[in-house]
Amino acid sequence: MEIPRYGSGALADVVPSLLAGLDVPGAVNVLGVPTARRVCLLLVDGLGWELLRAHADTAPFLASLAGPPITAGFPSSTATSIAALGTGLPTGEHGLVGYTFDTGDQLVNALGWNHHGAPEHTDLRATFVPEEAQPRPTAFTRAAEAGVTVRVVAPHQQKGSGLSRAVLRGAPFHPVYALGDLVSGALDALRSADRVFCYAYHADLDALGHLFGPGTEPWLLQLSYLDQVAASLAARLPADAMLVVVADHGMVTLGEEDRVDFDTTPALQDGVRLLGGEPRVRHVYTEPGAADDVLAAWREVLGDTAWTLTRDEATTLGLFGPTIAPHVLPRIGDLVVASRGTHAVIRTAVEPLISSFSGQHGSLTTAEQHVPLLTFQP
Repeated sequence: MEIPRYGSGALADVVPSLLAGLDVPGAVNVLGVPTARRVCLLLVDGLGWELLRAHADTAPFLASLAGPPITAGFPSSTATSIAALGTGLPTGEHGLVGYTFDTGDQLVNALGWNHHGAPEHTDLRATFVPEEAQPRPTAFTRAAEAGVTVRVVAPHQQKGSGLSRAVLRGAPFHPVYALGDLVSGALDALRSADRVFCYAYHADLDALGHLFGPGTEPWLLQLSYLDQVAASLAARLPADAMLVVVADHGMVTLGEEDRVDFDTTPALQDGVRLLGGEPRVRHVYTEPGAADDVLAAWREVLGDTAWTLTRDEATTLGLFGPTIAPHVLPRIGDLVVASRGTHAVIRTAVEPLISSFSGQHGSLTTAEQHVPLLTFQP
């Protein structure tokens, strides 16, 4: 079990460390990263540290920058990690505790900001208001208030999304349609002022990892293209700028016999009110009075294929950070189940697409938790 190193070596520490070099009040460079007056933080979704080291020959530029890894945070899931970067806060404070989580009477999908599991897409931005779901000021807001020019360069469909409003608000949004304008948009931001913080995001490596598995030919080809993108961006940086490359999580390939289907396993269903999270990490919300029985059943069925913890055990271990905000605590499952090895708890009826994915992430293995923190300066 790799417990995230909040406060000394986790994704939540990256942006505050970078903003310290831009003289943003309250920002502390706990990671000891280099400083620059113009910073581009490029998030490559799914580029785990172990994957980068294993395929260094495919990504020679990125591999040449690689140092010791940092930890993603828990769960090691995209929405949770983007929230950690966007707010500079651990999970227990920013409150996006997983891919899906309980809002009181329904599961919200943090990426789509919709009612997860509903037969039709239900936009929850009007009822589960992003700015109220995550009320803390973002890093972009704090930087802008300190006079830093800020910019988000991300896929066009993310503009105005619930997740963007919750954790990336406070910066002008530059919509991206392909790799060319990802680089161009980041460079334009860096050239726009003397003190700049730009956040850029690319998702396709993660998508191919889910569909085909990390290390497969499609994934390796995408990694090689991304290496060229990063090298192209680095070659065009202004003289006083810095490129920082991070990932939101790593990834493991599931074994075909290592999937337990919640939807066809009655022993796992008894006493469960809602099942959140994703295949590698589950929030189990129990019926009143059923928590002990559910805990016993899940531990019996899953055995040593998962860390099956009570909410108290998970929070005491510090999985969600040193403190849990009062409004965040109910979002954490009565049980928190983090898969080990190449195992997962899938839902073939409710989550057919996700359940079919070969590559998965979210748990506490080093393959999922360890992510690179790479820096380049001209």
